[in-house]
Amino acid sequence: MVQKLDQKLPVANEYLLLSGGVREGVVDIDLDELNVYARGTDYDMDFTLLVPALKLHDRNQPVTLDMRHSALCHSWLSLRLFDEGTISKWKDCCTIVDHINGATNYFFSPTKVADWFYESISIVLSEIQKKPQRGMPKVEKVEKNGTIISIILGVGSSRMLYDIVPVVSFKGWPAVAQSWLMENHFWDGKITEEEVISGFYLVPACSYKGKKDNEWRLSFARSEVQLKKCISSSLMQAYQACKAIIIKLLSRPKAISPYHLRSMMLWACDRLPASYLAQEDYAAHFLLGLIDDLQHCLVNKMCPNYFIPQCNMLEHLSEDTVMLHARKLSSVRSDPAEHLRTAIEHVKAANRLTLELQRRGSTTSIPSPQSDGGDPNQPDDRLAKKLQQLVTENPGKSISVFINPDDVTRPHFRIDDKFF
Repeated sequence: MVQKLDQKLPVANEYLLLSGGVREGVVDIDLDELNVYARGTDYDMDFTLLVPALKLHDRNQPVTLDMRHSALCHSWLSLRLFDEGTISKWKDCCTIVDHINGATNYFFSPTKVADWFYESISIVLSEIQKKPQRGMPKVEKVEKNGTIISIILGVGSSRMLYDIVPVVSFKGWPAVAQSWLMENHFWDGKITEEEVISGFYLVPACSYKGKKDNEWRLSFARSEVQLKKCISSSLMQAYQACKAIIIKLLSRPKAISPYHLRSMMLWACDRLPASYLAQEDYAAHFLLGLIDDLQHCLVNKMCPNYFIPQCNMLEHLSEDTVMLHARKLSSVRSDPAEHLRTAIEHVKAANRLTLELQRRGSTTSIPSPQSDGGDPNQPDDRLAKKLQQLVTENPGKSISVFINPDDVTRPHFRIDDKFF
């Protein structure tokens, strides 16, 4: 619907949906403007949706970006790479630089693209709410947080948070990360290089000293999805446990994000023997190892980006911030079990709050415009419960759902190769 407004978005587009929100470090975007949402109070499930505003998908050679004005891992994007039609379409979302020779260069602006995207989504959602259809989610909240658009949708008694990120999508691999491919990695022989380097993104986030209106950050989210397949379940358990502990403990002042932790985990996979990482009952060992690695990175103020190692993601931190977090982490290391129990209790409390709010909602609900006089939550609740049951009964399996946009009341599930 956004594409139909002014035909700016590509007609044939490929979106990447990631489990978890931007606030959980699903992609490397540190934004000071992000509002704080609480699981249980504001939402029950969260996702990040990467939406390509521009695509460069016809290149077989390494992609060379304009990094002359940017910090490492960042780039400006000139529309000279695109045809005249694209330049004309996106001129209003660019900053303009005139050269001495009289030529004009249009640089794709992350802030202006985000403004356009927020306005477009707001128009679309307003239209949907004017003409509600049976089975359509209820829009609980729409907010712009910096360059991210956050939407909370009510589906039955569940609330889903979507962080929608406008990005530039590239096929191939950036020249700046070409040397990384020459090294040995833990995923060698497990997945092909073609799978790992199938594409990358520019996401709307600038460096700490960069120009917000022009600077994008390189993101390898597509590659990270592939690499995750090669990480043992016990190490992933340790990562999730460590993330649960640090996400609150090290949140103020802002310094360490789960994305830093994920980078450390990938480096550990390259460094440690595969036979050790494959041990199924070593999750506790791996948790302690991740805490130690994080402590080491803090004390040395050094956390290299996994794909572009010359980029140190912690070099901007002050000595006071580093030592404050290092001391907090020392308390975790002295009794990790207690901190993990606390994190689990927080999750349980959020779940209890969710159930309580759902119970209250079911006793005070009024017929919605979508309903035919019956209980508007009933079909959606059945769908949510069925999905929850399928997930519980099929651990580790691939579950997908097809919903016909002309009849959203009839879901169709597929688990691996079986249909329900």
